[in-house]
Amino acid sequence: MTTGSAEQLGRQQPFPRPEEASGLRERKKAATRRALEEAAMRLAVERGLDKVLVEDIADAAGVSSRTFNNYFASKYEAICALQQDRALRIGDELRSRPPGEPLWESVTQAVLSQFGPADRAPDADWIARIRLVVTTPALVGEYLKVQGMAQYHLAEVIAERVGTSLETDMFPRIMAGAVSAAMQAAIERWLHSDPPVPLAPLIRQSFRQFAAGMREVLPPAEAADSG
Repeated sequence: MTTGSAEQLGRQQPFPRPEEASGLRERKKAATRRALEEAAMRLAVERGLDKVLVEDIADAAGVSSRTFNNYFASKYEAICALQQDRALRIGDELRSRPPGEPLWESVTQAVLSQFGPADRAPDADWIARIRLVVTTPALVGEYLKVQGMAQYHLAEVIAERVGTSLETDMFPRIMAGAVSAAMQAAIERWLHSDPPVPLAPLIRQSFRQFAAGMREVLPPAEAADSG
């Protein structure tokens, strides 16, 4: 995805956010959305993505196909919405970090807050099925679209954090891209590890390696300024 297309996604198509679950109706809608997302992924892993219909997902979530269509345009969108929701939670966590905390520490902890439960290695058969699902060509396009919006959303929150604007400062976009790349590198290593390994330690390792690598390649003064 090019910089221009990501910017278009950020400006013309703001990151969709599920309604805040402040009232009973909103909480029910959020629960339904989550149930559909999880059912879509679970069925895709169990049966193979090509063998899963919208009707199957709706039935597994206990709703009608019409209700499914109120939330998602396709089964691919429902699966990728899991990533979208995670990106929103990372942004919310970053906003809640202590004001005086260094930015890199805040971003690292915000990301790790969403991968904390992933400290156990998955079953080999399960991870093989996950790998088949996420590499399905029909899903990749939707995934890249959501990934671009997730990166832009993170950049917006980083800009808020440092008191700058995406209109005048490239740094938030650059940092968001680096963070996204670090997460993606860890996830790809996790998907293809044999034997399977836990995801959370790979996320931590990826972030440590990025920070160490930047300190090594930048002159001392620039490295200090980048922190």
